[in-house]
Amino acid sequence: MTSDLLAIGEAMAEIRRSPEAGFAISYAGDTLNTAIYCARCLPESKSTAYLTRIGTDPLSKSFIETAEKEGLVSDFIETDPDHNIGIYAVSTDATGERSFSYWRNDSAARQLFSAKQIELPKARIVYLSGITLAILPQLVREKLLSKLKLIKSEGESLIAFDSNYRPALWENIETAQSVMSSMWEIADIALPSVDDEMALFVESDEDSVISRFASKSWTACAIKRGSNGPVSPTLAASEHPEFEPAKIVTDTTGAGDSFNGAYLAAFLRGHSEEQCLMSGHEMAAKVVGVRGAIMAKNAQAQ
Repeated sequence: MTSDLLAIGEAMAEIRRSPEAGFAISYAGDTLNTAIYCARCLPESKSTAYLTRIGTDPLSKSFIETAEKEGLVSDFIETDPDHNIGIYAVSTDATGERSFSYWRNDSAARQLFSAKQIELPKARIVYLSGITLAILPQLVREKLLSKLKLIKSEGESLIAFDSNYRPALWENIETAQSVMSSMWEIADIALPSVDDEMALFVESDEDSVISRFASKSWTACAIKRGSNGPVSPTLAASEHPEFEPAKIVTDTTGAGDSFNGAYLAAFLRGHSEEQCLMSGHEMAAKVVGVRGAIMAKNAQAQ
């Protein structure tokens, strides 16, 4: 079976404190969030797959149930008897900004692609992020890049990428710059956030980021700018829709991931770049209005 989307990355158990109910556990992770929102936007296809590695612990088993309830193809979720699913706790301040505490250094996802040869399931789009690359050992990372380059050259899949730069996950900024630059050369669909790219490549303003992405031809490209709305160098300035900022900002967790999921779903449906940008922005504007990376389905439908 060829999936519409194959997302690759790390799923984590999320511990969140609720003022009303104490601590609650759910599941999140940047590529997982994107996969879930894409699947929700493409309920008729039932063809959004997630590739990760988890443990055999109770939280890992519960994750598989959650993934399947969200309509994800779980055939490519590997289990590792020697490692557990990663865990993080999140707290949110009055402005919606969040802070995290992680227990992920020995997570099962860091053992992804430990076999000598990497095989990826067939998909129209293969999606991954800078976090996917950051958690892998250097040699495995290089093997994955080579595999992605090969399937791109053979026309098997389009490659979608979000740099999602998290300095604490990388050996140093020089390594991150080198790996991300290589990945941007491979990618067909670019989904960066302007703040991440400015921090990673030490650029002083968003115009520098936009100019850099405009220098390459993309199948699709959306540079996320938060409440200002996305920019695509594939469109003239006059062709961009007007983006309304979110009416309520409660928690910015998962905003960019949800944008990516809705954007990719619109792309898979054959929508125009303008429509893809609007789909992504409208989804993100809903997500920031609720707590947590994954909003309830009934909130999404409103």
